[in-house]
Amino acid sequence: MIAQLEAEILAAIEAANDPAALEAVRVAALGKSGSISELLKSLGKMSPEERREQGPQINGLRDRVAGLIAEKKAALEAAELDAKLASERVDLTLPPPPRRRGSVHPTMQVMDEMIAVFAEMGFSVAEGPDIETDFNNFTALNFPEKHPAREMHDTFFLQEDAKGERKVLRTHTSPVQVRVMRATNEQLPAWIANGQEPPIRVIVPGRTFRKDSDQTHTPMFHQIEGLVIDKGIHMGHLKWTLETFIAKFFETDAVETRFRPHHFPFTEPSAEMDVRCDRSGGEVKIGQGSDWLEILGCGMVHPNVLRNCGLDPDVWQGFAFGAGVDRLGVLKYGMPDLRDMFASDVRWLEHYGFSAFAAPNPATGLS
Repeated sequence: MIAQLEAEILAAIEAANDPAALEAVRVAALGKSGSISELLKSLGKMSPEERREQGPQINGLRDRVAGLIAEKKAALEAAELDAKLASERVDLTLPPPPRRRGSVHPTMQVMDEMIAVFAEMGFSVAEGPDIETDFNNFTALNFPEKHPAREMHDTFFLQEDAKGERKVLRTHTSPVQVRVMRATNEQLPAWIANGQEPPIRVIVPGRTFRKDSDQTHTPMFHQIEGLVIDKGIHMGHLKWTLETFIAKFFETDAVETRFRPHHFPFTEPSAEMDVRCDRSGGEVKIGQGSDWLEILGCGMVHPNVLRNCGLDPDVWQGFAFGAGVDRLGVLKYGMPDLRDMFASDVRWLEHYGFSAFAAPNPATGLS
């Protein structure tokens, strides 16, 4: 009986032509309910004489079958590997796959485009800290003591310092305008060459922070503000500057704008600037259609702001404006949700990101 069983198992091992078939043979012979396992279980019911005779034969059969199965498994795996190597040869003469390259974030691309446009109009770039004093962020800019923007629901306030002052994460980039106007020649940073004495013509790109989050607002966002201080400045200068910027930035000469009266504490008169656009087809096309789109806020610098910064409003006048960098990028490049700008989704960056090696933009001279 043992010899017959061994012949049957050996034939099954020989016939197994893949690892799955061989595993089935192993389970049928050596598994918990396998034929050899059942024989081993029967040893307990035998007499001592029978166990002495049958035991070595059954155990020898188990060892021989286990060894043959291991050999056949190794042979099958080697054959499978050889077949795989034969069918998946690598042509070493082919060039390697291209390395994944990073891209310029849309916010940085848009900011560079805006800076380039204003640079052509003679603006310098000014920068300042993200953490500001209450004076620079609010008081110097003519915000009344109880103005809603000072409340906790709009502003991120820090803990009081040793002097009892609570600094803030700046809610706009306008504090840098205050710093530029108040700076003395000795304290003047290297990024502005005109000194305290006007004329002043600067733009201020940077991060700002407000407690706001929806499809068109994020707690941290980017702004670019402009400030011009000189003698004889009026709204006509402001309108020309902004219309020239919009035409250059959106790469179209067909720009039609309108200025609606508004209120900002730091400008008087104040205005919101809209541009004519077409919203049909799920896109916003600047310079055509019959719709209007709010782009930015602007106005003449308030006399109180000039006084707070040490300038005589009877001598010096100026205008200021501010626009959201991220929002203008969304409009120009057709991005559906402002929050995606800050989601750190590599797939989104691969789709909307800009190559650092692309040909220069003919409108701005930037990549």
